Amino acid sequence: MSRGSSQMPAAKRYRDGAEKEKEVAASPFMPMFESFRDELDEHHDRRERIIKASRDITAASKKIIFSLQRVRTLKSDIPPKIASEIKDRGAGMRIQFESIAADLIGINAWRYQRQISPGIQEFMEAISFEHYLRTQKLITLEEASKNLPAGFDLTGDDYVLGIFDLVGELMRFAITTMATTGTLPGSKSGENSAEERDILMDLRLLRTAFEALDTTSCGGTGLGKDVEKKMEVMKTCVEKVETAVYGMIIRGRERPKGWVPDLADDRAPPVESY
Repeated sequence: MSRGSSQMPAAKRYRDGAEKEKEVAASPFMPMFESFRDELDEHHDRRERIIKASRDITAASKKIIFSLQRVRTLKSDIPPKIASEIKDRGAGMRIQFESIAADLIGINAWRYQRQISPGIQEFMEAISFEHYLRTQKLITLEEASKNLPAGFDLTGDDYVLGIFDLVGELMRFAITTMATTGTLPGSKSGENSAEERDILMDLRLLRTAFEALDTTSCGGTGLGKDVEKKMEVMKTCVEKVETAVYGMIIRGRERPKGWVPDLADDRAPPVESY
């Protein structure tokens, strides 16, 4: 083998002596992978926008529920001050919904269902609680769907899970009202009826309906995934109201009418200072 053939070819250089960079042939697959990259970036940005909006909707819904917990009567209009707060927060929630409406068009409504679902469930809980306080009735799926902005669908899973959460708010409302007024919230079942329908009767009816719910066909997603945990919480909430009502009835029978605690006798003696 000759000496010249064993040497590596010399690198190409510019006139000033600088070495030229080797030209790399462009891969025909690069445009395809660049489009994949852009699509994934768009997906993650859209997903983050939906998650943020869902959290903001959840926070606003909780504030509406906190305001509604200040109501002390059933089947009556919401007090003007509370109604004004609810209206303002509802307008803010509508803006949040509209900000992601374009991200949930077509198949994306199902692709990002898991990200928007917590916000819709909390929204469902808020509007169902307000509807119950006004009418002492359970809001239907059709009525609840009308409260969502155009372009958003209320699925059956989100509706049922929102009603599960409603039981907890009804429990808090019942116990707080009993503690402050000494009576169980309720109203007559009709204008010409003498039968009282209280909140405990409604909670027991809800418990019966939930216990008859068959979610075996849902599998491990959506309603089938969360129903077991929410079922236990729901039963506990109803039992708490039952215990509070039993205690109120028993104490009421043991104590004379018009009895009030004598705070002066129960007051602890002052602590002497050194």
